[in-house]
Amino acid sequence: MHRRDFITLLGGAAAAWPLAARAQQPAKMKRIAFAAPAVKVADMGSDPSSATFFEEIKRLGYVEGTNLIVDRYSAEGKIDRYGDLAREVVGTHPDLIYTTGSPMTLQLKAATSTIPIVALTGDPIRQGIVSSIARPGGNITGVSVDAGFEIWAKRLELLAQAVPKLVNVVFVGRQVTWENPGGRGMREGAQKLGISLVLAPLGSTINEAEYRRIFSSLQRDQVDGIIISEDGENYAHRFLLVELVQQIGVPAIYTFRDQAEAGGLMSYSWDIKGTVRRNARQVVEILNGGNPGDMPYVQEARFELVINLKTARALGLEIPDGLVASANAVIE
Repeated sequence: MHRRDFITLLGGAAAAWPLAARAQQPAKMKRIAFAAPAVKVADMGSDPSSATFFEEIKRLGYVEGTNLIVDRYSAEGKIDRYGDLAREVVGTHPDLIYTTGSPMTLQLKAATSTIPIVALTGDPIRQGIVSSIARPGGNITGVSVDAGFEIWAKRLELLAQAVPKLVNVVFVGRQVTWENPGGRGMREGAQKLGISLVLAPLGSTINEAEYRRIFSSLQRDQVDGIIISEDGENYAHRFLLVELVQQIGVPAIYTFRDQAEAGGLMSYSWDIKGTVRRNARQVVEILNGGNPGDMPYVQEARFELVINLKTARALGLEIPDGLVASANAVIE
């Protein structure tokens, strides 16, 4: 080979090296923090909503361990720990934070105005999370599952249709939920229906022991209906709640569909898997360069009624045909 040919070849190869090197470089790793108010870190792998979230992110091109790092955190239902957890998460400087529940979202908002946050919450305007649904304008966007104050009264109304002569109903939830406009609307609805509605308040640490404490005080001869609140902390213990209600043999209406599928009498709620997928798409859009301040806060509009007729029979209830016909799903 002539020296000039060799130099030309060597020069061409050298010029190609950076291109080849760039082609073989792995995609830049993104890092997100998953801050859960109650679901334990150890349980996130088996939690259906968490699994749906990561399946959707993977479908859209972000694979944990390949181009995505996920740091998982949980307050384990300790409401007074939310602020510390928010500051801890923000202190690690992730590319994005994903969370659920308005209380946790508000603590994260107080801790950072720059790190993008995607959240699943109640009404983001009323709760001070964002100032505009169409254009949030800050570092937070997400999906709202608050379809209006009337939803709570609607749950009580549905339970009253299923249970003849419903008189004494207990609402299992947080004091703040009881006092908010939805809670007030539910109490007004109870008054119109001639139903006595009282609160069984959850404490500042929401865990299995706390639920067992609440239910140990409920007597079947004093309660003929139960409403389980949609507080985010209840999600982590949703199947335990079904079990505890079954133990005292009282009809109840729940927030999540899988509670009715697990043996609860009925549920009236949004499609949680669809909601989580929408959150996942927002996360991916931001990881790809989107600005949360320009991304509309999505309003969940579709609610579904699920009735478990097998449970109704076990409770000695005959669900009216009209109510069964109005259900989105019936479990025989």
